[in-house]
Amino acid sequence: MKNKVVMITGASKGLGRALTLSFAKEGAKLAICSRSAKGLLTVKEEAENLGAEVLAVTADISNSRDVERFTAMAEEAYGHIDVLINNASILGPSPMPMLLDYPEEDFVEVLRVNAVSPFLVTRRVIPGMLERNVGSIINVTSEAGHTGYAGWGAYGISKFAVEGLTQTWAEELSETNVRVNMVDPGEMDTEMHQLAVPNCDYPLAKPEDVVDIFLYLASDKSAGINGQRFESHSEEEL
Repeated sequence: MKNKVVMITGASKGLGRALTLSFAKEGAKLAICSRSAKGLLTVKEEAENLGAEVLAVTADISNSRDVERFTAMAEEAYGHIDVLINNASILGPSPMPMLLDYPEEDFVEVLRVNAVSPFLVTRRVIPGMLERNVGSIINVTSEAGHTGYAGWGAYGISKFAVEGLTQTWAEELSETNVRVNMVDPGEMDTEMHQLAVPNCDYPLAKPEDVVDIFLYLASDKSAGINGQRFESHSEEEL
């Protein structure tokens, strides 16, 4: 990862924070964003204390103007982007209503943030990767995006969209050295999981415990791997 430029969305907390700090420890140059300025600046400081060079931009990456601004700033700072991790997502209403009772505005917002955002950021980043004919894009999915579960509403449906988006991008880029894969990190001890499963009575992984698969897919060791779905706990896949 030394000197690779890694862009991470939704980096202010949870998995995004854990990924930022893990890549910082590996010597990557980082471009991170979040809608939360306070949390983002805290993570930036933590990563810089690990010796990393960090560009932190407050942005709503479901907005194409913010996507352009964030990406342009990263390209100006570093010249190019080697790795994109589409991590940003929202849960929607909590407790999550069944689809019959799901408010239309919330449904649209969850899909906009969780499914449209990775499309917008990927579409903006890919031309630079294609020009250099190298790059790794990693989308974050969920078990709820692989199997439909009652009560997981727009969140689960948005992750189904992310999985389809990943497969489609991967197929369209299959003749290049730009690759697109996805990772299901499993259930983690995060604020989002607390909202989704408020009375959780079983042990959860820490976000920092699931980063290895992301480091692998971002590295040159995974060259040629494209369009695949990984689970963070499946060590044999490494």
